[in-house]
Amino acid sequence: MKKLKLAYILSTAVALLAVSCTKDLTKLNENEKKPAAVVASTLFANAELAVTDVLTSTNVNLNIFRLLAQHWTETTYPDESQYDLSTRNIPQNVWHALYRDVLIDLADAKRLVEADATLDAAVKQNQLAQIEVVMVYTYSVLVNTWGDIPYTEALNIDNLSPKYDDAQTVYLDLLDRLDAAIGNLNPAAMGFGSSDILYEGNNKRTGSIASWVKFANSLKMRLAMVIADVDNARAKAAIEAASPNAFMSAEDDAIFNYSTIPPNTNPLWVDLVQSGRLDFVGANTLIDSMNHLNDPRRQYYFDTTKTGVTGVYRGGIYGTSNDYSAFSAVGNLLRAKDFPAVWIDYTEVEFLRAEAVERGYAVGGAAMTHYNNAITASIVSWGGTQAQAATYLLQTDVNYLTAQGGWKGKIGTQKWFALYNRGFEAWTEWRRLDYPQLVAPPDALSDIPVRYPYPVSEQNLNKINYDAAAAAIGGDNVATKLFWDIN
Repeated sequence: MKKLKLAYILSTAVALLAVSCTKDLTKLNENEKKPAAVVASTLFANAELAVTDVLTSTNVNLNIFRLLAQHWTETTYPDESQYDLSTRNIPQNVWHALYRDVLIDLADAKRLVEADATLDAAVKQNQLAQIEVVMVYTYSVLVNTWGDIPYTEALNIDNLSPKYDDAQTVYLDLLDRLDAAIGNLNPAAMGFGSSDILYEGNNKRTGSIASWVKFANSLKMRLAMVIADVDNARAKAAIEAASPNAFMSAEDDAIFNYSTIPPNTNPLWVDLVQSGRLDFVGANTLIDSMNHLNDPRRQYYFDTTKTGVTGVYRGGIYGTSNDYSAFSAVGNLLRAKDFPAVWIDYTEVEFLRAEAVERGYAVGGAAMTHYNNAITASIVSWGGTQAQAATYLLQTDVNYLTAQGGWKGKIGTQKWFALYNRGFEAWTEWRRLDYPQLVAPPDALSDIPVRYPYPVSEQNLNKINYDAAAAAIGGDNVATKLFWDIN
């Protein structure tokens, strides 16, 4: 019996050895769930998600723009509200996320689309135009955060020390690129289809290229208005050309719909709910101003139930430590897993049209009409009613005919309210219009930053070009104004 068992074991071992010798063992090192090559549509979708996450997150290692705009303030650790940007290396984290996770993916997607000989010519043209629009969108965030940035030599893996380009030159080139992309968008053909998660994949909209035409023109209005004080002629021409083709209602909004399924949930849910942390409350700067006007958006912006005084809105003292239970927390709408993120909306475009009228640009209508449209659209988009908006607009300090501060004060203050939860744009518009008149807290390390300092990695690994850029802009510090911030 023992001999039979031994014979069986030996025969089995020989059989297994024979099988193993005929199998290519090198395949054991291959990850079958990770493709060797990524398709352009995946790279494009990932770039859309990545740039949205950067601008939506409230992780203090990455996005503190809501704090810079003084919409929110912190509770236990007020460092970022006091403008400590270096301890967590925030500028470097944003810089790397936008260059590495967004722009490089877009550049790779562009290369793959261009090389795809099987792609219909009209579809290829649309896909390249969509890539270009998102590239312009992303570069505009970079240049409006730092000023001079790597641009013409960026995204080249063989050049680890790219030069920095003049910010104004970059900005004008972005407008040129946007014009070319708009001209190449053809609504009669498809683009990225369901892989376009900004307009079609999640929103289930049809005619996405027509939506991209409106989005690109709305973006053109935004970028052009930023340079209005330094290049009025260019801004005027661009805005007058773009306005008729930009957003005409909230149905056009560029909205990124998150999923209820991790990891594609809104980063706000991750930061505010899943983490279990109690780091933020509404800032007194914003809440006091909204209380003064009995603003109907307060119930959507903030949650009062955690303070024990339902319906009473209290803002934490900006730039200090605050007791979470004593002040109005972030509103429940923002805590939903799938709460959408806004790239640009009709509200913003109507504020741009109101400003354009005041600057003498031919966009049609009266400044007051566009201003009223913007405020109404904002209130309704958050869940309010047309009647609430009408009542709000009748107030002396809101009504365009009686509100104080000139057109910059009226538009700037109301735009600041409307850009709630869009910290980067709120910070940019405050820098540009100088309204509302915010001040730094007493314990701040600096005045309110008007730009980010360059990343430490650039100072260490690209020092020659970093030094040249710092000298060119007048010093690498948070007080150095960007080329368009001349007031």
